Amino acid sequence: MNPRQRRGVVFVSLAGVMALVVFVAVALFVASVNSKVGDLVTVYRAADDLPAYAEITEGSVTGEEVPRRWVSDNAVVRPEDLVGRRVAFNVAGGTMLSDDMLVPASDLAPDEREIAVNVDSVTGIADRVAPGDRVDIYAVFADVPGLPKQVRVLVRDVRVVSVRGSQVAVDEDSPTGQSSVIPVTLALSPNDALAVTYAASFAAEVRLVGLPVGSSEDRAGENGDFDAGDLGGQAIPEGGRG
Repeated sequence: MNPRQRRGVVFVSLAGVMALVVFVAVALFVASVNSKVGDLVTVYRAADDLPAYAEITEGSVTGEEVPRRWVSDNAVVRPEDLVGRRVAFNVAGGTMLSDDMLVPASDLAPDEREIAVNVDSVTGIADRVAPGDRVDIYAVFADVPGLPKQVRVLVRDVRVVSVRGSQVAVDEDSPTGQSSVIPVTLALSPNDALAVTYAASFAAEVRLVGLPVGSSEDRAGENGDFDAGDLGGQAIPEGGRG
């Protein structure tokens, strides 16, 4: 082997060693990145702004792969878990959707119906009501022609399905024309749902009254209404004279 051939062999050997070094360096770098990033999972973002209680469709979300370690468990949802569900509040476009941002899936019994009523910090038990609580529903009738001014128990022992954040509603009696309300969803029988809907539309006030947790006391002796007659006066129908 002449000197030129020996130099060629040395150069080829050095090139092979350098290639091996580069390969090992790249492999170590990739392994380091993977160890920091971890596995990728698909999350879904709102494609456009979604108003509160809007139904999610296939076109209203976009998928994106992100490192698993960078997202919460609630954000890892399947498309079939999103489509058909509703967002619980206004969601800006591009926001990552998570399970706790959705209206809970219905768990109604066959004889139950869901109905939402707006309450404030007073009529809603000062924000103490929570999903799973049991409440009575009282209605204050003050401006309904033909009815005495009274407080009436509309429904007893009602299950609270969900409670959502404060929202702005039109209030003609407010100086600003608006008021802050909290939508509370209740599970009611069809007839009770009608009664609550009527009260929500025509009663001066609808209140939730909290019940003890796990209480099974006999409530047969409780009054179902209260008016001026219970105070020694006379309950006069609206429009009458005292």
